[in-house]
Amino acid sequence: MSWRQEFYDDGVDRNKGPASSVNVGRKGGHKGRVRQYTSPEEIDAQLQAEKQKANEEDEQEEGGDGASGDPKKEKKSLDSDESEDEDDDYQQKRKGVEGLIDIENPNRVAQTTKKVTQLDLDGPKELSRREREEIEKQKAKERYMKMHLAGKTEQAKADLARLAIIRKQREEAARKKEEERKAKDDATLSGKRMQSLSLNK
Repeated sequence: MSWRQEFYDDGVDRNKGPASSVNVGRKGGHKGRVRQYTSPEEIDAQLQAEKQKANEEDEQEEGGDGASGDPKKEKKSLDSDESEDEDDDYQQKRKGVEGLIDIENPNRVAQTTKKVTQLDLDGPKELSRREREEIEKQKAKERYMKMHLAGKTEQAKADLARLAIIRKQREEAARKKEEERKAKDDATLSGKRMQSLSLNK
């Protein structure tokens, strides 16, 4: 009996019939390969082998004590004993190489839940990035203002130089006004003297 007859298991020989009707309505296989089908018995056998292998790995992880007695009963009793500790110390079972090698992946951090009694409310709170940046800005502004008032910044030096120039200009303007006023006073005094002299004659 051929493998196709075993797969279909209806007793009809699929190999017989006209040669032209074999590929009617469907494309040919890749490079003329024969199609392979897995029988249900083979699939069941593979699944059984995988389950058996997984059970053996579990027994090896438990320390090899699974050989004595019924491993399922021992596993159930262990689960019932440790059910109280599951809430605090729950870890996912490692797959593949992870069980053999300790891997530190910063992107895969296991989140641990804390109880309300374990929370530290009195400790210093961590500031968010925005809050830290805001505080740094304020401190930098205060530092700049102190230096500015002391005249150590570029802007303060430029302001002081400009103020000195303005002060000089104002002093010169005041001096000129004073000189002009004195000249006027002298002119008026000399004019009055002339008039008084001319009247006296």
